[in-house]
Amino acid sequence: MRAELVSKLNEIDKLQWDQLNTTNHPFTSYDFLNSLELSNSVCSKTGWQPMHIIIKDANDNIIGACPNYLKMHSYGEYVFDHSWANAFENAGGQYYPKLLSAIPFTPATGPRILINPLNPNNEKILELILETLELTVKTNNLSSSHINFITQDLNLKLNKDNWIERKGLQFHWHNKNYKSFDDFLSNLKSSKRKSIKKERRSVYEHDLTIQKITGAELDITMWDAFYEFYLTTIDKKWGGVYLTKDFFYLIHNTLKKKILLIIAKQNEKIVAGALNFIGENILYGRNWGTIVNIPFLHFELCYYQAIEYAIENNIDTVEAGAQGHHKIQRGYLASPTYSRHFIANKSFSEAIKRFVKLEKIEIEKQIGFVNQQSSPYS
Repeated sequence: MRAELVSKLNEIDKLQWDQLNTTNHPFTSYDFLNSLELSNSVCSKTGWQPMHIIIKDANDNIIGACPNYLKMHSYGEYVFDHSWANAFENAGGQYYPKLLSAIPFTPATGPRILINPLNPNNEKILELILETLELTVKTNNLSSSHINFITQDLNLKLNKDNWIERKGLQFHWHNKNYKSFDDFLSNLKSSKRKSIKKERRSVYEHDLTIQKITGAELDITMWDAFYEFYLTTIDKKWGGVYLTKDFFYLIHNTLKKKILLIIAKQNEKIVAGALNFIGENILYGRNWGTIVNIPFLHFELCYYQAIEYAIENNIDTVEAGAQGHHKIQRGYLASPTYSRHFIANKSFSEAIKRFVKLEKIEIEKQIGFVNQQSSPYS
């Protein structure tokens, strides 16, 4: 076996990459990651320089892969280490560039190290990928390597002293075999149920038509409208425009079957939209935007319509992105997230270990409080 670093995904064979994506996860698919690169949403100019790791066997077949980037900042990651960077640089170090194994702009748990589980050498492949990350950090005098939003299974496999665990939390909705949206509502506390019904009635008082669109029903005019909403939302939040318009055109051509676009029309004009990706048993909410000011429209498109779609299609979970305590009263519960971090400097690594140990205690308290004392369910 040998490891290679690849600076462009289109230098890798698509079929071989996707054969390693055995869970068919939308965000580790070749088409999603390649669309980010081809659209220049991810490139050295945006601070995301691709440095993917692939493992080849003696016959030159790819038997392991890891989406990986040389990062010049910590934006678009959603596992926040800005305070780590400040502390390291205040002590005279240089935190950037660093390595990041993650899905750009996508705070969704999923595979980060792609290996066919049936491969008898999968443990050795995993070790070689980790060694490659560590060696790349050391030989290039980088501060660190990070693997974000990993599965619980990978987190357990990375239970090594030099890969520090960091625990976080998100809010996810879980399908309890509900027959309908009303069935879901009937399981909520009375006050939450009444509040959701009131919000939904309020939205529909604005003469809106809401549609859930996927596959061949998607068309370019929808993406033109959605990109306008995306820019408007970014402007309101004073954020950075990560995704170019070409990215949406590219995923339209390659990922239609994995996309659910929920749009709102007013007088036949599209005025709002929410972008979701469809996984094997999870619906991933990503971006949303609007050009009208309608109270509760965000909750309707991003949460209630997504829940309806999940119930109608027997999907177990809806992940609506990072943060957002307002999701709790709308039926979402706290779920842990995991990341792992390799810090080259030993004294700084020890300081980070102490920090994440205390942080983990607080995260677990929050999860317990949300899912027990603050649970929206009766």
